[in-house]
Amino acid sequence: MTSYFYKCFNCGKELPSKQVEENFFYLCPTCGKAEKNQPLTGVLKVEYDYAELKKKLSREKLLMLPAGQFWLYPELWPINFVKGILDINHLDRIRLVSNPYFELNFSGKSFSVFDDTRNPTLSFKDRASSLVAVKAIELEIKEIAAASTGNAGSSLAGICSRLGIKSHIFVPENIPSAKRIQIQAFGANIYLVKGDYDEAFDLCLEISSVKKWYNRNTAYNPLTIEGKKSAAYDIFISTKGNIPDIIFVPVGDGVIISGIYKGFWELLQLGWIDKLPRLIGVQSQGSNALVRYLSSKKFEYKPAHTIADSISAGAPRNLFMAADPVIQTNGEAIEVTDEEIINAQKIVAQNFGFLIEPSSAASFAGYSKYLEMNKLNTQKVLLMFTANGLKDLNSLGKWNESPSIKSAEEWKSILNG
Repeated sequence: MTSYFYKCFNCGKELPSKQVEENFFYLCPTCGKAEKNQPLTGVLKVEYDYAELKKKLSREKLLMLPAGQFWLYPELWPINFVKGILDINHLDRIRLVSNPYFELNFSGKSFSVFDDTRNPTLSFKDRASSLVAVKAIELEIKEIAAASTGNAGSSLAGICSRLGIKSHIFVPENIPSAKRIQIQAFGANIYLVKGDYDEAFDLCLEISSVKKWYNRNTAYNPLTIEGKKSAAYDIFISTKGNIPDIIFVPVGDGVIISGIYKGFWELLQLGWIDKLPRLIGVQSQGSNALVRYLSSKKFEYKPAHTIADSISAGAPRNLFMAADPVIQTNGEAIEVTDEEIINAQKIVAQNFGFLIEPSSAASFAGYSKYLEMNKLNTQKVLLMFTANGLKDLNSLGKWNESPSIKSAEEWKSILNG
């Protein structure tokens, strides 16, 4: 099994994997804090002996693998894949989309998209849920809890259903009905919390601690970040190693951008790429904590209000770590309006045939803003499409009017002139 350890993002303390996993440490035992309406401190990262892995692993062999099957390169995951209770049947059930990469053109400019809307539960969150659930099987855990605005919850519910694990999902009262129904359809226990996502997050921490449920809360469980790094490897595989120069990433809690950055950082440590792509974090104007934090270097809680529920977070739990990818890659955090997000959703659907939810459309809205400001030249650009549009029918209803009903004779008269 691969040797790995946990490292605190804030204080830098290194912890043996056995100590963290046997004691169910989620945050750093020295400086970790999970306070109401505040970003987490003491978030843990998984790290490996990259110098040793560099000797063992082959860039060429990785590039021959299909996307969507992280277990095919087991040395880069904190999982004991050879343990008897984990077999290929478990892993095949959580296989991700194998062809996520598409090249497109808009306004005379070429760009590419990374499409995670066809994963098992139709969102990027399956990357984190899968790793958390596989770790739970390794640790012989039977119940997992998570707080979610919708996608992480439906992801955990679906992945747990495939693997025979019981799930408990805490969601805000205003969760889109399609996501609520998806969670319920997978057989999860769902708890609607009066208030917003931040309320659901805190309640989930409290209840799961009392009930001794394994907690999948984003950033709180370090494997959520580790799972999302698989997107960087799938981008590397899908582009045959010719990674993009710039990636537009929707940002809410900040785990997706942190995970993608970690994956590319590892590829750099292994010597398989020679530079990091610039990461552009895109937020809704009504949920722009990362934009504000990078400007002021301090966090101030403000309730979030946006149509893009998947990136709605007044207190992004992974805010401090999410700022690091922007800084380290010479990237940027930008904001777009809800109107720009809905317009982007319409353009993407009608011009390219991708039905994406508002959080995904934020990445295209950010890309469009960069085009308007002439901030893109010949760079290779990638947009992250992180969830399917059918998960939020209300947003689609904002630009699709209900069609009129007419008799066959009336339609004949109209269509035949």
